[in-house]
Amino acid sequence: MLIQILTHTPIYVWAILAMLVYRGVIAMRDREMAIRKLFIIPVIMLALSLQDIVAKFGTAFLPLCAWAGATVALTLLVAKSGGAGASAGATPGSLRVHGSAAPLMMMMAIFFTKYVTAVTLVMHPGASHNALFSTLVCALFGVFNGYFLGSLAGKLMTWQSLRASAKGSNYLTAAA
Repeated sequence: MLIQILTHTPIYVWAILAMLVYRGVIAMRDREMAIRKLFIIPVIMLALSLQDIVAKFGTAFLPLCAWAGATVALTLLVAKSGGAGASAGATPGSLRVHGSAAPLMMMMAIFFTKYVTAVTLVMHPGASHNALFSTLVCALFGVFNGYFLGSLAGKLMTWQSLRASAKGSNYLTAAA
């Protein structure tokens, strides 16, 4: 049965997996990033999660609340420590993002959650109306989105802090 599932998976799914692995490997290295580029992965992951939730489970109240609650909780939790992976960039408007395996792990978790959910719904179409199943899947998507949004928020707070300290030191230097 596993072979049948894998062979009936559309080619584009494997292309998406390859792209996610590539992006995850890039995230493992230290790199200089323009602030606007920090938004790309969180926004894409947010859009993909919401699209998947609505396509698979509709706009039912409980799954959407589970997603929203998990997203907010993880965003706040990760934002508190999310700035630790960044430092001052060499150019204005940039940040030095330290490499981490966490984005790769989260992207793989998202991919496999979406894949297993899709396979489950193909094999058991009624599962989309099961409150426990839909709530758990949506809460997982919320955890994933919260990680990326919290990490973004932490990095933005680090950037703001660095900007404020740079302005303060420039002010003090100009005043002396």
